[in-house]
Amino acid sequence: MQIPPVSSPATLDEARRLQADLASRVELTDAPGGLPTVVTGLDVSYRVGSDDVVAAAVVIDIASGEIIEHQVVRGTVTFPYTPGLLAFREIPMLLEALRGLRTDPGLLLCDGQGIAHPRRCGLASHLGVLLDLPAVGCAKRRFIGTHDEPGQRRGDRAALVDGTERIGSVLRTQDGVAPVFVSPGHRIDHEAACELVLAAAPRYRLPDPVRHADRLSRAALVG
Repeated sequence: MQIPPVSSPATLDEARRLQADLASRVELTDAPGGLPTVVTGLDVSYRVGSDDVVAAAVVIDIASGEIIEHQVVRGTVTFPYTPGLLAFREIPMLLEALRGLRTDPGLLLCDGQGIAHPRRCGLASHLGVLLDLPAVGCAKRRFIGTHDEPGQRRGDRAALVDGTERIGSVLRTQDGVAPVFVSPGHRIDHEAACELVLAAAPRYRLPDPVRHADRLSRAALVG
């Protein structure tokens, strides 16, 4: 696939303006033809005390659970750590990992946020709009918003809201385990994002594409 070149914003204000522009281009809509069967999990691991990182992209066939392909890249982040602007640290490395894939990535499943973000442009939205691909954010922790507690059974969910706007879902992927925070990134709606995460998480709390990307990036970091 064609990966466009990206440059790091020169200032934090420029980064925030870019996020606002990207957010205006997010599409929350049903994916034509139903949920994709190929999903690419993305994650970045950091070496403690340094700017050294490893990014991983893992392409999985959701129906079979088979890993079709994976790419792992090592590098250094240059954008400063700033809450709400984490995507600018991670996207250059994630794009390098995606650039190495021979397989169509299908849907991007990010360990992070989609529109559940102060400017409605978390990592999944940023990447989804940049690459014009459907994208979903699945985070272990809430970034913004309020919610009721979902039921204790797999598939139970509660709306994550910011004021009166729904920005995501608090989704129970396994009976009795802590929920995950799912938000559409681009070219998918709330319910389809939840169904995708459930399909990708048949046994564990976190969806398999993200779990595998996390495992590979961590292993490469210490290898």
